[in-house]
Amino acid sequence: MSNRFHLAIEAGKLSNTVKFYTDVLGCQLDMSEEGKWQDVDFWGNELTLHQSKPRNSDSLERHRHSVDMGDVIVPHLGIHLPLEEYQRVKASVASSVGFVDKPYIRFEDTDYQQETFFVEDPNFNVLEIKSMVKPRD
Repeated sequence: MSNRFHLAIEAGKLSNTVKFYTDVLGCQLDMSEEGKWQDVDFWGNELTLHQSKPRNSDSLERHRHSVDMGDVIVPHLGIHLPLEEYQRVKASVASSVGFVDKPYIRFEDTDYQQETFFVEDPNFNVLEIKSMVKPRD
């Protein structure tokens, strides 16, 4: 378990958000405290979903920062996935909740070329899912 990244986020209604991470993204569950928090195996990292007051989309203030290929939502959390896993998650998101920002290619024809998309969980936490053409170890 060394070098695992841990992040705790507000989940709103825990049962709804847990279903997103398991049913849409395909993550596995780990430790929990009933009705309070749930650890999710976020591809080898520990994401802790905390029960909280659900956010309302009407009250959200989205900030976008200009980067190489457009404007990305900040803050967000993300993961680099092997291409096969990325394609599976992309298809699942497309057929269920949809994208905040549709898949696109960044840094084309460089060592950093990647396909990436942005999605949000039921409590409006934004995730960037990407796959690198030349993964770094």
